Amino acid sequence: MKDINQKLFEKAGVQKAFWTLVLPTIISQLIGVVYNMTDSFWIGQMNIPAQIAAATICVPTILFILGIANLFGIGGASLIARCLGKKELNKAKSACAFSLWSAIGIAVFYGITFAFFEQPILFAIGATAETYIYCQQYVLWTVIIGSIPATLNTVFAHLVRSEGYAKQASIGMILGLILNIILDPIFIFFLKMEITGAALATFLSMSVGCGYFLWFIHHLPKASVLTISPRYYRAGDKIASEVLLVGLPSALMSWMAMLSGVVLNVLTASYSTVVVAGMGIAKRLDMVIFAISNGIGQGVLPLISYNYAAKNYARMKAAIKITLLYSVCFAFLITGYLFFGAHWTTQLFIEDAETVAYGKQFLQIICLTCPCVAITLVMMTIFQAVGKKVQPTILSLVRKGGLDIPLMYGLNAVMGVTGIAWAIPVEDALAMLIAIGLFIPFWHSIQKEECLETKKEQQKG
Repeated sequence: MKDINQKLFEKAGVQKAFWTLVLPTIISQLIGVVYNMTDSFWIGQMNIPAQIAAATICVPTILFILGIANLFGIGGASLIARCLGKKELNKAKSACAFSLWSAIGIAVFYGITFAFFEQPILFAIGATAETYIYCQQYVLWTVIIGSIPATLNTVFAHLVRSEGYAKQASIGMILGLILNIILDPIFIFFLKMEITGAALATFLSMSVGCGYFLWFIHHLPKASVLTISPRYYRAGDKIASEVLLVGLPSALMSWMAMLSGVVLNVLTASYSTVVVAGMGIAKRLDMVIFAISNGIGQGVLPLISYNYAAKNYARMKAAIKITLLYSVCFAFLITGYLFFGAHWTTQLFIEDAETVAYGKQFLQIICLTCPCVAITLVMMTIFQAVGKKVQPTILSLVRKGGLDIPLMYGLNAVMGVTGIAWAIPVEDALAMLIAIGLFIPFWHSIQKEECLETKKEQQKG
C-alpha cells in the first residue's frame, strides 16, 4: 500500500477520507446505472415497447453476473483492507488473487451454462412470443459472450478500492461508459442493429474497462498487494471462507433481486408488454438511489474495515455516523426529484403515451421509500466491512425475495397492477426496521470494545 493511502485510512480527517473514497465510488455506481439507462434510452428512441420490455426482462440475467462480482469483489475487498490494517500483506495478496481468478472461473461456467439452456431460461424469466427474439439477441453479447468482462469490471473496481485507489476505480468505469454512450447510437441506428447493437456496445465498453484495470494493476508499485498473477492464488488460511462468507450477503442481494425481478416480469407480463416496459423504466430510474447508497457504503468500506482491524474504534464510529447522515440526505433529495419529475423523466425514454403513463405511476410509488433503502444498504455494508456474516445475510434474504415476492403476489391479487408496484416500498420500509434492529446491538458492542481498548491503553500508560 502506498504511504499516501495508508495516511488516508489512518490519519486524514474523517470527512476528507470519507469524500476521497466515496465520491469516486458513487460515480462508479452511477455509471453502472447509466450503462443500463443508456441502453434503455437508445432502444426507447425506436419507440418499440417490445424491445424496451426485452431489455427489462433480461435484467435478472445481468443481476446474476453482478452477484458473482459482488461475492468475490466485496468479500475480497473487505478481507484485503482488514489484512492491511493488521499488516498481513502476503495474505492480502493471496486474497486478491483468489477473488479475481475464482470470479473468472464462475463467470465462464455461467456463460457456458446459459448458452446451453438459453430458451427455457428466457421463457422462465418472463419472455413471451413477442419479446423472445429480442431477449435472445440481447443476452448473446451481455451474458453468453460478455459474462467475463461484465464480472471482472466490477470485481476489479472493488479490489482496486480496497487499497485506497477509489479514483482509479472510477476511471475504469468511466472509460467504459463513454465508449458505451458513443457506440450505442452508432450500432443501434447507423448500423441498424437495434437491440443487438445496444448489447454489443455494452460488451465492448466493459471489455475496454477491464483492459484499463489490467493495465493499472500491472503498473502498480511492487509494494502493492493487488495482483493478477494466478501464482498467488491460495484458498487456505481462511481466505476462501472469509471472502465467500463476507461477500455472500451482497451476492445474495443481487441473486434475490434477480429472483424478485423474474417474479416482477412474470406478473407484469400477464397484463401487457406495455406494462412490462413501463415498470422497466421506473425500476431503472429508481436504481439511482441504490447506486448512490451502495456507492457510499462500498466507498467507505475499506476505511471502516481498516480502522476496525486496527482497533481505532473512535475513527470507525465517526466514519459510520457520516456515512449514515449523507446517505439519508441524498435519499430524500432523490425521492423529491423522482416523485415530482416522474412524467418528464419517464418520457425521456419513450414517447409511447401508455408506456409513459404506467412508468410515471410506478415510479411515483416505488420512490417513496428511498431513505429506507439508503439506511438498509449502508448498514448492510457496515456489517460486511467488519467481517460480520449473519446480519448482512439476513438483510440480503429479507430485502429481496423474502418480503417483496409474497407482497407482490398478495397485493397484485388485491389491487391489481398497482399492487405490484406498492409491494416494493412496503418491503423497503420493513427491511429498514429489521436492519435497525440488527444494527443497534452491534453499535453497543462496538462501544464496549472501545471502552475496553481505552482501559488497556490507560493501564499501559
